[in-house]
Amino acid sequence: MPEPVYAQPGAGARFEWGLAGAAELGRVCAALVVVDVLSFTTSVEVAVSRGMRVHPFPWGDQAAEYARRVGAVAAVGRSDVTPHRPWSLSPAALRTAPAVPDLVLPSPNGSAICAAASATGLPVVAGCLRNAPAVARWLVAHGYGSADTPVGVIAAGERWPDGTLRPSVEDLLGAAAVLDGLAMVSGGLSVEAAVALAALASLPDVPAAVRGCVSGRELITRGYAEDVVIAAEPGVSDVVPVLRNGIFSEN
Repeated sequence: MPEPVYAQPGAGARFEWGLAGAAELGRVCAALVVVDVLSFTTSVEVAVSRGMRVHPFPWGDQAAEYARRVGAVAAVGRSDVTPHRPWSLSPAALRTAPAVPDLVLPSPNGSAICAAASATGLPVVAGCLRNAPAVARWLVAHGYGSADTPVGVIAAGERWPDGTLRPSVEDLLGAAAVLDGLAMVSGGLSVEAAVALAALASLPDVPAAVRGCVSGRELITRGYAEDVVIAAEPGVSDVVPVLRNGIFSEN
């Protein structure tokens, strides 16, 4: 049966948005990359780089109960951090909090997408601006990117107050940074992936764009400027967190 047109058939590297986009590409791709720059996948990269295993979990009150069941620590919201519960979705907080073996990290966007994508059984990679070149190298080294083994790169996006998807600049740029490293795969880029990559190429200063976009300005206004600085450091990490059996760890 031919692939549905919404799956961007024939391309080795494909691009979509949000939970619905991940579900669509998850049906036809051999691997998925989820990008949530501010801040889930950046936080995963920081935590995994410190030796922690990260359990993605949808946003909600059940995260603490799930953490108890699996013997992990549950992260809290940025504003709920205390000296006794220093783990949160903040990359800056995760840099200084005590390293724990297992961390449940809920978020309404990237974490929820990863948790759902894990049910496909596909390798799911946490990509961000910090590790985008390393993620692309890992995918190519493992044989992904042909028409037979396509990669789906998912920009998580943010949410409007009514819960609908708000496409976000930072996730577009993070996804495009991964696609930049996949531009020469044998299957080529889909049109959607090529357009995302063109957006990245049009910006001379990506960190400035992340700081100046709506999501970056929102976090800076709330007092989390360091999170934005950490998230906007392009290509500084070789850590490639891969989700298998519901847990992100370094590969």
